[in-house]
Amino acid sequence: MSTPLELPEIEIIRRDLERDVAGRKIKNAEIASLTLLPRYKSRKAFTDSLSGQKIYSARRAGLALVLIMKDDYLVMKIGEGAFFERVAAKAKVTKGTQFTINFTQGGQLRLVDPGGNSEICVVPSDDLFEEMPELTGLGMDPIADPIPFPSFAGAVLGCSVHLKELLCDDEVILGVGDIYSDEILFASGLKHDRVSDSLSTQEIRRLHRALVEIIHDGLRYKGTHLEERPFNDIFGVPGTYQEHLAVYGRHGDLSQRSRAPIKRKKYKGRWTYFCDTQV
Repeated sequence: MSTPLELPEIEIIRRDLERDVAGRKIKNAEIASLTLLPRYKSRKAFTDSLSGQKIYSARRAGLALVLIMKDDYLVMKIGEGAFFERVAAKAKVTKGTQFTINFTQGGQLRLVDPGGNSEICVVPSDDLFEEMPELTGLGMDPIADPIPFPSFAGAVLGCSVHLKELLCDDEVILGVGDIYSDEILFASGLKHDRVSDSLSTQEIRRLHRALVEIIHDGLRYKGTHLEERPFNDIFGVPGTYQEHLAVYGRHGDLSQRSRAPIKRKKYKGRWTYFCDTQV
């Protein structure tokens, strides 16, 4: 089972697009099939909506990447196993390339998605949330906005669920999945199956601090690149946060905290990694 990209990786892509694509004009676009276009009846209707458009900036709406144009938004929801490539126009085409933007100057931006798990559309800028209501009602975003401790504590104590489930719920906290949730729980000294409303104020403070620190460390080290879930930036440079993982994927290694072997356990059909010191 593949692992989707989490918030740090999506934000890294957004920042790359903001630095390198903003200000460029689209000559034309190509799409390999309708697989990525569930809102369209033809590929031409989609590609025509991009020809001649200028990209002004790159933003996020939740975990969706949004390229801001004059009156429209190009919205890209990146599926599991998909990645971007910023390449010269004559670069060899990677197998699985589904979507290509040709710029008037400066080569191409390609979306490689062998599984066809992504979704792309162009929507009028005034209608984004009307057209895509799934982008509303999302949880706290630890990158876009500082999370006030009272709001975080209220979310933790306001339900009675396992901490891993809480961290991985996009309606509570945006974009935390298997990798970063295990690291956050280790850093806070809390176990994945601890019930949220059983935490003391001190424990909630540790969890809050760990959430902010781990997510920003993921950003600082340019994402997590693993064999089962590779991650490169749009220029093909792999992330390095995997070199700093304390527990995720390290079953049997000695814990940096206890020097006892790191354990793993199936949780909701996937492995979760932890140390005996977590309670």
